[in-house]
Amino acid sequence: KVLWTCLNCEMITQKREGGWTNNNTGRFANATLVRLNEFLSAGYKKGVRPVRDWRQSTTVAIDLMVYAILNVDEKNQVLTTYVWYRQQWTDEFLAWDPEEFDEVKQISIPTANIWVPDILINEFVDVGKSPEIPYVYVGNTGLVRNYKPIQVVTACSLNIYNFPYDVQKCSLTFQSWLHTTKDINITLMRTPEEVMNDKSVFMNQGEWELLHVLSTYKDFSVDNDDYYAEMKFHVVIRRRPLFYTVNLLLPSVFLMVMDIVGFYLPPDSGERVSFKITLLLGYSVFLIIVSDTLPATAIGTPLIGVYFVVCMALLVISLTESVLIVRLVHKQDLQSRVPQWVKHLVLEKATVLFCIRNKKVCSVLSQGSDLPDSGRNLGLGLSTRDSGSPVMDGILREITTIRQFLEKKDESREIAKEWLQVGYVLDVLLFRVYLLTVLAYSITLGSLWSVWQNV
Repeated sequence: KVLWTCLNCEMITQKREGGWTNNNTGRFANATLVRLNEFLSAGYKKGVRPVRDWRQSTTVAIDLMVYAILNVDEKNQVLTTYVWYRQQWTDEFLAWDPEEFDEVKQISIPTANIWVPDILINEFVDVGKSPEIPYVYVGNTGLVRNYKPIQVVTACSLNIYNFPYDVQKCSLTFQSWLHTTKDINITLMRTPEEVMNDKSVFMNQGEWELLHVLSTYKDFSVDNDDYYAEMKFHVVIRRRPLFYTVNLLLPSVFLMVMDIVGFYLPPDSGERVSFKITLLLGYSVFLIIVSDTLPATAIGTPLIGVYFVVCMALLVISLTESVLIVRLVHKQDLQSRVPQWVKHLVLEKATVLFCIRNKKVCSVLSQGSDLPDSGRNLGLGLSTRDSGSPVMDGILREITTIRQFLEKKDESREIAKEWLQVGYVLDVLLFRVYLLTVLAYSITLGSLWSVWQNV
């Protein structure tokens, strides 16, 4: 009260003939803004909270508008944003009568010359490259408006499991670092609904899309004695997945489709194994190329990384199945007959249960079966003749040897036919199991990503 009385006394002393006069002469003699600035700065104490009654708290109204999302660092868990920050409060020592100063109702004065609340962002981890705004607007009622853009580098708990269909929620907490609610309180300049739906200044052409900005007020205490006010803004952003879908998912899908098509190559040829080895090598190179694109953290792996690993495992399983089938159908001469339980399960039950046809196998393997029969007829015809001559005995022995060889060859062909039938049936059966596995896996991931995209 003493300070305000002294200010009034000085104002009355310098007021002459209904107006405030300036002691300066020369070019500032008729400058209204200079007179007003000198009036406001006369006796002002910027180190003291500007209230007459110390029991009354200073209410600071703040507002936040997101202008751009500059960077999302998943590895270091850091979010860099560019925001337009506004705050205003009432300074009871910066009020004047507009009639005494040519109806001037507001003036800009240096920020360094007045009291400013110590409101900071708790999540700050680095000093951003923000432009310096050295002035504030002061109204004739004492309302101080401090508007400035800020590049905010804050810590944020980023969840990359749903990448590239992830939605991130990062908070910016504004509070006075020292003053309690008895000295400084915080409120919103606009309603929470207006803050949430305001995207008027957001640059919407980058990788991230701004969904909304939620605001909550809370007062808390550290020692159950002094309470502090905080205003928390939750910035909710969503990644645009088109780039990653085209460059990561589609090439992987194409390679998996080619692996499925490779099953239509004949299993008794070595081309299938070569084809699948080429696919496996190509997928390995693809993973090396895209490894730098995937986000990496020390606490988790995105689902798309698991998807790539599973696809690699499926390619390895497909190659292993092809190798086993080729081994089965190319080593018949060294194998014994097909066991009866294998015939029963594979050639009888499986073919009926899964509607597998093996007519083509039988027709291919039936070629060359006439030769053993003609040799057998030849041997039988010669054995009925007279064999008393030594020459004829030698011929019969040769014919008998040839007959035994052809009978053994015929038996080998029968064994080969059986194993080749088993190989074809197992190939079709394993292909269907593999195809169902790939389809189930793809549908599951597609459903999950569709749900995350639409939530």
